[in-house]
Amino acid sequence: MIVYHGCDRKIEHPRIMEPNRALDFGKGFYTTLNEMQAKGFAMKVKDRSHSENAVVSVYEVNLEQMKAELNGMWFDEPDEAWLDYVSANRNGVPTTACDFVYGPVANDDVFRTFAAYQAGVLTKEETLARLKVKQLYNQLTFKSEKSLKYIKFLTAYSL
Repeated sequence: MIVYHGCDRKIEHPRIMEPNRALDFGKGFYTTLNEMQAKGFAMKVKDRSHSENAVVSVYEVNLEQMKAELNGMWFDEPDEAWLDYVSANRNGVPTTACDFVYGPVANDDVFRTFAAYQAGVLTKEETLARLKVKQLYNQLTFKSEKSLKYIKFLTAYSL
């Protein structure tokens, strides 16, 4: 499987990073199966960091072997378990330790709905109903050093 990482520089050797803000799946190395999403994120990082570069790094992942050998979490859609997991991470609450997590991204479009849920404006059911009609991108987050052994750098390109 091919995955992408958007940043302001080439990342040949991924590392587990402690985020400087609350992220969906907590600390880790974030990738996506969607190249356009990675390009968009690379541009956001470029703008936020006032960098001159926007770079997409491309990797190969032996997903089946990783799933068979490591402890992971897999969310095919924004369901109740995903909502609880993302809410906990975004609120800084410790979550279940695992080696990798795959699932939808609570991106900028989804964030308003998600924020309304966290503020108590929407119920869990209302939130999930709204999320199911949105096109959600995905993310595969490597959360342990063990998981990084399953990702191989292929190439990188600038935007």
